[in-house]
Amino acid sequence: MMNKKILAVDDNLAILDVLEELLSWEGYEVIKLADGHHIFEMIEIIHPDLILLDVMLDTLDGRDICMEIKNNKSIQHIPVIMISATHDLTTFLNNPGAPDDFVEKPFDLDHLLMKINHQLAA
Repeated sequence: MMNKKILAVDDNLAILDVLEELLSWEGYEVIKLADGHHIFEMIEIIHPDLILLDVMLDTLDGRDICMEIKNNKSIQHIPVIMISATHDLTTFLNNPGAPDDFVEKPFDLDHLLMKINHQLAA
């Protein structure tokens, strides 16, 4: 059985390392991306099963990237879980182009894992 691939996009390298450690331990293959500028090329290359996407990405807004993903017919099926310390995205979850789920920073690892498992089981 092949491991599910998770693309983790965050400009905080410490958070990427924690995500990689936790999710690898759970059997996921984690691909880290420290900014959103090459996310679409990475999606094309690795075909992730799920994307963890920070809202604040240096010069980019993760919400805009999420909207682009969800409006692209070839990749809109990929679940996106957005992560943010500064934005409560629960009100956006039912809007067009919204992420599939949302986790606030600092996140509880068990809670995040539950949301990931839920999205990948759907």
